Amino acid sequence: MTDLIPIRTTDMPTEMNALLHDYPRDAWAANPHFAKSTRQWMRAHEKFRVLSDHLHAQTTGFLDRSVDPDGFADHLGRYGTALVRNLHGHHHFEDREFFPELSAADARFDVGLEILEKDHAALDQVLENFSRTGSRVIKLVQLDEAAAREEAGILETQTRAIRAFLDRHLGDEEDLAVPVILHHALRG
Repeated sequence: MTDLIPIRTTDMPTEMNALLHDYPRDAWAANPHFAKSTRQWMRAHEKFRVLSDHLHAQTTGFLDRSVDPDGFADHLGRYGTALVRNLHGHHHFEDREFFPELSAADARFDVGLEILEKDHAALDQVLENFSRTGSRVIKLVQLDEAAAREEAGILETQTRAIRAFLDRHLGDEEDLAVPVILHHALRG
């Protein structure tokens, strides 16, 4: 389960926030270098947070019987797939294009980018486990509702872990990347 996956629980090294003092989060939107592409990247992060919240709420609702089993299976299949596929695509883009661009602009932050890439690898494992469990729950809804609820207990733990992971990881990623983007006027 998720406790066997090496998920980082420590903060980013303080030196990774070197530019955050000059470019605080509450001033990002007003900065002329906060370009459309950066806003879209941040919107993707918010969508991941919303999807993970939705999946957690649906799973909790299924467990407390306030969500219909068939509706839950449908939501889990649709939104679980969307979360997993979109996160994989997003991380592929970051690892192959976005992080190298940030590194080329300011190599001081390479340690932070390496930490974020390791987060991506750990999250891939978490998402793989979530996908396997979700698939079992969807099948069991039709076959054995009691067994589906038991398996959904595992899924509830996984959705909570995904949300916590995303809270920390996405916040760290934004706090590192956006000040570099603004400072170096990247991603026009």
